[in-house]
Amino acid sequence: MKRSTLYGLAAVLAVAALFFFMTTARAKVQCRVCIEFRGRSNCATAVGATQQAARDGAQTTACGPIASGMDEQIGCGRAEPTLVQCGSR
Repeated sequence: MKRSTLYGLAAVLAVAALFFFMTTARAKVQCRVCIEFRGRSNCATAVGATQQAARDGAQTTACGPIASGMDEQIGCGRAEPTLVQCGSR
């Protein structure tokens, strides 16, 4: 394998490791949220620096597959979850 290929691969791996570390280093809380919206339901898990951030992220992720269009995304995001489970990581 060429030396330039190895350097390129090492650089890509370093950037990926840095990205992973930067996105998860401050994540202290993990929440699982289940939501029912217009007859459809979905659950998702997210992590965040605070419980509210983790809960909001999980609700947004759970709404993704069951809401179509901006109006439904907003409505689903404002709906009361059927289940919220949060804990420290």
